[in-house]
Amino acid sequence: MPPMFSILTVMLLSAQAGSTPSVSPACDKLAALALPNSTITSAQLVPAGPFTPPAPQGPPGGPVAPNAQAAGRGAPAGGRGQGPGAPQTILPAHCRVQLVLKPSSDSHIEMEVWLPAENWNGKFQAVGNGGWAGSISYPALASALQEGYAAASNDTGHKGGNGNWKLEVVGRW
Repeated sequence: MPPMFSILTVMLLSAQAGSTPSVSPACDKLAALALPNSTITSAQLVPAGPFTPPAPQGPPGGPVAPNAQAAGRGAPAGGRGQGPGAPQTILPAHCRVQLVLKPSSDSHIEMEVWLPAENWNGKFQAVGNGGWAGSISYPALASALQEGYAAASNDTGHKGGNGNWKLEVVGRW
């Protein structure tokens, strides 16, 4: 089955938890969910509070591009706005699901799905990434979650760089 089916399965199985006071057990149960071509590496209830995105990762020795720009609505883009003195992002409680998708034997796509623990608006928003983006768009996930969306982002199967690949020219032009 295609990876998008896996994402939708996670969302549908947990949607009923989004409006109940006891989200933690439902969230924790997602970690045991068996999905084709996918592995859920973590599913945890994150309490409401300040959010600090993980440090961007990239290929060894290669450039690391900032996260994809947030989809408007005042969220800081990439690493900008995250330094000292920047306003802190406060997130509502949510279920953070981390997955690895392997639609083919040579693929390794990391993604996250964030599901509101309460006040879900009933909608899903896929965020971040342009054609070559190699990062999970945490600022865009945060913005979507703050507006009540269930949201997902992925690294398109590579880390950092955002199209800054080493080009080796062989032969003559």
